[in-house]
Amino acid sequence: MDYQEASDRAAEQARSYRKDPSGWRSCKRTNEISISWRPSTEFHGNLYKAEGIMPAKPADVFKCIKPETGGLREKWDQNVKEVVVVEAINENVCITRTTTRSALMKVISPREFIDVVLVKQDEDGTFVSLATNVEHPLCPPQPDHVRGRNYPCGCFCIPAPGEPCKTQLLSFFQTDLSGNLPQTL
Repeated sequence: MDYQEASDRAAEQARSYRKDPSGWRSCKRTNEISISWRPSTEFHGNLYKAEGIMPAKPADVFKCIKPETGGLREKWDQNVKEVVVVEAINENVCITRTTTRSALMKVISPREFIDVVLVKQDEDGTFVSLATNVEHPLCPPQPDHVRGRNYPCGCFCIPAPGEPCKTQLLSFFQTDLSGNLPQTL
């Protein structure tokens, strides 16, 4: 598989979500964040958009979401058990395996996600982490995890205009959790 090509396609798709304001429906809004959704064109589910202003520089916000083995995401994201960079394709593209814990007193099994991830800084100072699901020979399905799939998704850490110590965090995600989930969820 050409992982560079897969990451380029995912990045192009995620960037198109950023440019297309049509069809979003608000589902949650607080003073800090707004979450919207629209039907996914990738699978029978929804594409979600989360956005908010973070009181930190883009580089500092990005350190918290950058996919890296033993990185900060494992410390702040309660859903993530572990992120492992399985293979570095080049300085901007890698393959990751992200695992989650079981939830709701083990009613929901732990998940694993294998993604190709493009990580870079754009010319305007925006840091991006853009991804999609892939298969990788070093990541066979684990018997104690359900294999989920992330469709083109990612985070944009955008410098806030005129405010160098603030970041507009824009995230798109569309995840197929797979497995048998209780319908009430």
